[in-house]
Amino acid sequence: MTFTTESIPPLHNTVALITGGNGGLGYHSALALSAKGAHVILGSRDPDKGAQARDTITSQHPDASIEVLPLDLASLASIATAAHTVTSTHSALNILMNNAGIMALPESTTEDGFESQFGVNHLGHWALTAQLMPLLTQTPGARVVTTTSTAHHFASGINHTNPHLRGKYSPWGAYGHSKLANYYFALGLHKKAQAAGMSIMSMLAHPGLAHTDLQVRTAAEGGAGASGEFFKRLAATRGMTAADGALPQLRAAVDPDAQSGQFYAPRKVNTGDPIIRPFLRPFAQSQIAKLWALSARETGLAIL
Repeated sequence: MTFTTESIPPLHNTVALITGGNGGLGYHSALALSAKGAHVILGSRDPDKGAQARDTITSQHPDASIEVLPLDLASLASIATAAHTVTSTHSALNILMNNAGIMALPESTTEDGFESQFGVNHLGHWALTAQLMPLLTQTPGARVVTTTSTAHHFASGINHTNPHLRGKYSPWGAYGHSKLANYYFALGLHKKAQAAGMSIMSMLAHPGLAHTDLQVRTAAEGGAGASGEFFKRLAATRGMTAADGALPQLRAAVDPDAQSGQFYAPRKVNTGDPIIRPFLRPFAQSQIAKLWALSARETGLAIL
């Protein structure tokens, strides 16, 4: 059966936190979950944009329960504040959707000196997940859904000795590296939670080619050169809508039949309805071990 937003079951008494929830895939995930009764915590780097997204959703669904959470994944301090807010005001967290990301931008660093794409796309989500683990572990069947990209194929492995690619930076190479980290993070969290006998479920999703502001920003920033403009046009003319692109991560988050360790992606790789895909990367255990060690070292935060 094809999964659509109509497939989402009632979600009353469900709490979901979505990073990057004010736009693109995150916005459409927030819209779909709140329409089914979930209380959505909308993580947003710009609280004003978060408020605009909340107001747009409540204009369509007046009963929607949406909370705007200031959250800058390029700042460990902001992440810590956001995590404290959530853990101090909620007794459960059923869904953590690690959705936010940046793509193929000119070389820059986060507030904490991390290469920006690796810092935002992976280390920011690592730090957030680490500090939400107490809440996730006390919520039976909590799900952590991490968004990757087919660009994870751009990287051959996790660079644990130079994770910030100093002296070796390229916009697409850094993006692929960060998306490979997302890939191994989801798989690693699944394996470690299982080994610890925990009920936390960890899934991976990729949206395929979806028309969002991600490509628009890449082209505007100019780091990817002509390829940035190419992918911007390709997404606009051949890509799925952002709403359809959000379906793989939504299915991972809510499908009653989903199991931890599954990977959801479009049927035709970059387009189509969301289906389960196999994990195909080799040497997973060694790559997971490298990722766990460097992520704990860089952020000062451990996960399992």
